[in-house]
Parts: sequence; structure tokens; C-alpha cells
Amino acid sequence: MKVILKSTVDHVGRAGDVKDVAAGYARNFLLPRKLAEAATPSALKYWEKGKEKRAALVAAEVEVAKQLAGKLSGVSLSFSMPASEEGKLFGSVGKTDVLKSLKAAGFDVPKNSVRLETALKTTGEHDVELRLAPEVAAKVKVVVSARE
Repeated sequence: MKVILKSTVDHVGRAGDVKDVAAGYARNFLLPRKLAEAATPSALKYWEKGKEKRAALVAAEVEVAKQLAGKLSGVSLSFSMPASEEGKLFGSVGKTDVLKSLKAAGFDVPKNSVRLETALKTTGEHDVELRLAPEVAAKVKVVVSARE
């Protein structure tokens, strides 16, 4: 089923893209959440009118993301947490902790950009990926130390 994406959907496409997706995925996920609309002839005609404007917006968004990635490349975040003798934390450092620390450091990062498979539960240095745009990523060093 052909759909026009209204907003960026991970692993599908950006807002404004015309994509061919499974009918069930469109009916049960994209359309009810208003992430996409059916690609009818009239919708496609309307979509064609805004093509250049969307391309300019995407280019500007990517440029801003690249600038932010350049600023974030040397950033190191430090966390001090209670830990056992073996270095296991009595708690964890998760996505929200990383976001709050970045915000405190003066970086405005979208909340869904932090890519952590699981929360950090050991002391030491960890690299955390930030996906600022589909083609722009940055790595931030997170240092977790044991608190006495």
C-alpha cells in the first residue's frame, strides 16, 4: 500500500516521503497514529506542490544536526553512582540520565536521539550513540564512577 508519511518514522522514511508499506502496517500502525496518509491521486498532487519546500527543510535540519554533532564530538559526561566492590552499580545510568546531563551542559538534544540498548550498570567508560538525524550520528563518552 502506498502512503505519504506525515512525520519521520524510524526504518521507514522521512516526513513527506511516498513509501510502499505492507497494508496491515499502514492500516494498523501508520494511519491510526496519523503518521501517514493514503497516497490517493489528490494527495499525491498536493504532495508534489510542497516537494521543494520539504527538501529545503530537510537540508536545514541535517545541517543543524551536523553542527550539533560537531559540538558533541568531544563531550564527556560523568556520573557518580553507588557501586559494589566489583564495579556493578546499585542502579543504572539510562537514557533520561544522559539527556538531563546533556541539557545541563547546554546541549538541546531530542529525547528520542539517545541510542542505548540497555541501561549502563557497570563503572568505567562507555560510548553512547546519539542519532540526531537519520544520516547524522554523534558519540558521547559517558564515564561512570563509584561513589563512596
